[in-house]
Amino acid sequence: MPWLGVCWWGLGSFLQRWPVLSSRYALGRLGLAALSLGMGASLGPEGPSVDVGVHWGRTLAQGLRVSQERSLVLQAAGAAAGLAAGFNAPIAGAFFAFEVVLGTTFTGSAVPIVLLAAVVGGWVAQAGLGAQPAFSLPPYEVRSAWELPLYLGLGVLASGLAVVYTAAVEGWKPGVLRGWPSWSQPAVGGAVIGLLALVLPQTLGVGYETIEAMLQNVEFSWGLLLTLIPVKLGLTVVSYATGWVGGLFAPALFLGAALGSAYGQVVGKGLAGVVTIADPPAYAMVGMAALLACSTRAPLTAILLLFELTRNYLIILPAMAAVGLSIWLLDQVYPHGAPIGLHSLDREEQRFMGDLRVADAMIPPPLVVPPERSLGKVAQMLMERQQHTALVVNGQQELIGLLTPQDIQRALRTHGVLWYSVPVGEWCTQELQTVYPDQSLEQARQRMLTRGLCQLPVVSRGANPQVLGLLEKERIETIQKLALTQRVLAHSVMSDDPATVTT
Repeated sequence: MPWLGVCWWGLGSFLQRWPVLSSRYALGRLGLAALSLGMGASLGPEGPSVDVGVHWGRTLAQGLRVSQERSLVLQAAGAAAGLAAGFNAPIAGAFFAFEVVLGTTFTGSAVPIVLLAAVVGGWVAQAGLGAQPAFSLPPYEVRSAWELPLYLGLGVLASGLAVVYTAAVEGWKPGVLRGWPSWSQPAVGGAVIGLLALVLPQTLGVGYETIEAMLQNVEFSWGLLLTLIPVKLGLTVVSYATGWVGGLFAPALFLGAALGSAYGQVVGKGLAGVVTIADPPAYAMVGMAALLACSTRAPLTAILLLFELTRNYLIILPAMAAVGLSIWLLDQVYPHGAPIGLHSLDREEQRFMGDLRVADAMIPPPLVVPPERSLGKVAQMLMERQQHTALVVNGQQELIGLLTPQDIQRALRTHGVLWYSVPVGEWCTQELQTVYPDQSLEQARQRMLTRGLCQLPVVSRGANPQVLGLLEKERIETIQKLALTQRVLAHSVMSDDPATVTT
């Protein structure tokens, strides 16, 4: 297999000289994905199919000249069809569109369009690949009531691994090796993949065969499984960062299966003779769902995808328990994370949007009040100024909480006529999500989408963070549109300038 490194070196220049085609033509991206995965890149096939679906949805929206809201629905429909076709999972495809693409913009009018697109994508996949599930599994059955705490323990481990996986992918995005020649980046990545594949061939490529072996209870020592996890994670990051084309869902499934299988072996041996538990494949299935849910921030999609991949209903309850706990823990320790695996913008636009910071879009705090101010006074100020939010700040300018008209209505129902004199510091929402001014604006937008938020307070870094402003979802969208428009106009002016024309 040493010739693989030479092949990747030769393909490196080709891959890096096609970024325009891969962004403008969906078929070009599919071709590059086929080459990347065929040559052994540690990525998955679902990412390009989702991106192509989004691209075609956007193209159709531009051709029909529909509104921005309708355009987003068509892009969500394309994403649903792409995931449905990539995994032969139409239900998960539809919920992926609702959870990740549409987010808080989800409306009832989008349902029939997204569902129809997911059905068509699933039908095409079944016509081409067959109706059988992606993985064939032995039957699963609950053997003991003690298994639920064990699955919760797996959820804790999955959330920790998801933090590492997400942070690694975010820290090593394509183009991170900017000082290297463009042709050399895929070549270096290919060489690393080829050399490690000589030692651990299980980590090469998409990895579905290895996942299938784990789910069929083929004997893997827990030591080997724990070795496969960091190696597969490293190869995925290298493949992604050096310009190879593919998705990040399949590696998440691989990591989850390896983690769950190793966990099942360890607890099985530790509890042997004490309690009867399921075999390691059951924990591998639950690990797949938990890690995918954490990395994509889409728990319903992960649970339904597990069901469609396995066609096993009994495994859903343990998966729901592990996914629920892992997502909750991830939100506590890594609240600023964003979904990975969806890259609907071309690479140039991704870099450009990544340069926008929260400070570029935040506004000054609209209304700042001390915690001892009464609810009645704050309610009057909100109505007079026609504002939606009041930030509760102490004397050191530290953020204590946030008050909205919904909080005031809740206080009225609770305290009755006494609500007027209640100090605002006792009734404001104090468990807040905040952002820093130097954070990526696109990451902040993704956080709002996944959490259903319309605004985020902006605070300074440090032990005693102070309020700097407020970030609103509508403001983010306006700033991004204006920035993209300015970029297009700048390119247009440059192309029209005779001084820039060469013969």
